[in-house]
Amino acid sequence: MSKLPNITTSIFSVMSQLANEHGAINLSQGFPNFPEDERLLQISERIIRENIHQYTPMAGLPSLLEKIANQTLKQYDRKVNTVTEMLITAGATQGVFTAINTFVNHGDEVLILDPSYDSYEPSVLVAGGKPVRVSLNDDYTPNFNRIESAISAKTKMIVINNPHNPTGRIWTESDFEALETILEKHPQILILGDEVYEYITFSQPHISFNTRPKLVERTIIASSFGKSLHVTGWKVGYLIAPENLMFEMKKVHQFLVFSVNSFSQHAISEYLNVVDFSEVSKMYQRKRDLFQNLIKNSRFELMPCDGTYFQVVNYNQISSKNDVDFAKELIVNHGVASIPISVFYNDATDRHMLRFCFAKTDETLIAAAEKLNQI
Repeated sequence: MSKLPNITTSIFSVMSQLANEHGAINLSQGFPNFPEDERLLQISERIIRENIHQYTPMAGLPSLLEKIANQTLKQYDRKVNTVTEMLITAGATQGVFTAINTFVNHGDEVLILDPSYDSYEPSVLVAGGKPVRVSLNDDYTPNFNRIESAISAKTKMIVINNPHNPTGRIWTESDFEALETILEKHPQILILGDEVYEYITFSQPHISFNTRPKLVERTIIASSFGKSLHVTGWKVGYLIAPENLMFEMKKVHQFLVFSVNSFSQHAISEYLNVVDFSEVSKMYQRKRDLFQNLIKNSRFELMPCDGTYFQVVNYNQISSKNDVDFAKELIVNHGVASIPISVFYNDATDRHMLRFCFAKTDETLIAAAEKLNQI
């Protein structure tokens, strides 16, 4: 019997395969197509022959943990214990899976805010829990009346992705205050904060759970170097959590992966001596602004993009087709691949929205925009 009977081929694979078949420009999958930082490549070339290829400690390379702790202190003014409150994971996805499967038991409910990244629900189902999907507002901001109404005596966890994939929205101070007010009534609820795009924000600053005293003791924060340093294939992420929560997650982690790729940990640890995360944000803002300017006169309506490297557009002025069919038509007839937003909803809410990834070379964005402007 399948634990995931309703899980089929992901929309990302479907759209990428269709793009390959038709030679379309692929703005669907969320990874960069430009070269890595030359400094990281030089570090990698130099250390590949060093004695770094055996297991690192289960919780992570000590020097890398120390660098993350220093960055967390610098960025959020939170002092984290590298021994008891941190864990290096095989990407944030494994971190999310580990957190959910550590604390969610059979029958427990987990609130997931839709549209939502597609790994959350399967992780809950494998744990024997019940996903409770709660729709965001039409502008993709959180609806706290819906969130509070969805909480029950069985609610064990709320998953909050901020900055948000797929929409690029960012929570505000008032959003966090509203959540804190609700959770004061429910001390049993844990928070899983997916902050993988924490360093890819624009005019509105990212507010991290690291900075929320009322929530931090019940929050597991997941992040990833794959997104921040545009090395998604290295699959190096990390969890930060209070000692009592981290102690339990390490039990699951050690029998899931034990320790993460040693080479990647060593390379990233050294690279963190020279990289400036603020430059990462500036680079992606330039790409966002370029893409927005390129298609601002098209028939697509641009939605707000506060962070991440995704731009959501509305195509009501172009077609009345559902978003999955229109996304396929966009590939076949116009040569550009995107992701339809309805696939991120449990009930397939279709508001004629598509997600484009602008983590691409300028040449790719210009070529894609030329095609989009002709529609």
